[in-house]
Amino acid sequence: MLEADNLECVRGERRLFAGLGFRLEAGELLYLQGRNGSGKTSLLRMLIGLLPPEAGEIRWKEESIKALADEFRADLCYLGHLNAIKEELTPLENLLAAARLADEALSEDDALDALEQVGLAGREDLACKYLSQGQKRRVALARLVKEKRPLWILDEPFVALDLAAVDWLAGIISAHLQRGGLAVMTTHQLVDIPAGTVRELRLS
Repeated sequence: MLEADNLECVRGERRLFAGLGFRLEAGELLYLQGRNGSGKTSLLRMLIGLLPPEAGEIRWKEESIKALADEFRADLCYLGHLNAIKEELTPLENLLAAARLADEALSEDDALDALEQVGLAGREDLACKYLSQGQKRRVALARLVKEKRPLWILDEPFVALDLAAVDWLAGIISAHLQRGGLAVMTTHQLVDIPAGTVRELRLS
C-alpha cells in the first residue's frame, strides 16, 4: 500500500499543491495528470524520497518512507522522463550495468531476451549514441521486462514510442498490476491498461 497524506509542495516562492492525498492498494495504477509546471515531476520525486514535502507524509506499507529508507528503495522501481542511459555503451551493456547498480541478478541471456521484447534485436551491441530517440527510450524501458519490485514510479514512459511500443508497454504494466504490483505514472496521453484498477489525479 502506498499512501500520500496532506502533501504540500513549494518551489521557490510558489506553492504547486497543498492538501494532496491518495491511497493505492495492490493491483492499482494512478494516472497523474496536469499541465507543465503543475508539480507532477515534483510529486514523483517526493514519492521516491528525493524531494521532502513542505508538509505531509508518504507511507509505504503503513510506515513512513523516510523511516523505511533502504527497505523502501528495495521495493521501488523508478523510471524518469530522461532515459538515464550511457550513450557510449551498448543497449546490452546499459541493461546489465543498471541491474548491477540496483543490486539485481540479471543474466546476459535475460538481458538479451528483454531487448528482443522491446524490439532491439540486432542492435544489442550498437552504441546507444547511434540509436534513434525511440530506440533509446526502449533501452530504458527494457528494465521493466524482468522487473519484479512491487512499486513502479514512471515519469512519461510513453514518450517517443510508436503505437506498437505503446501497446507493448501497456501490456507490461498490466502484467505488473495483475501480479499485485502498484504503479504511479505521469502521462500526457491516457493509455488503456487492460488490467488492474486505474485511478486519476489531476494537478491544477
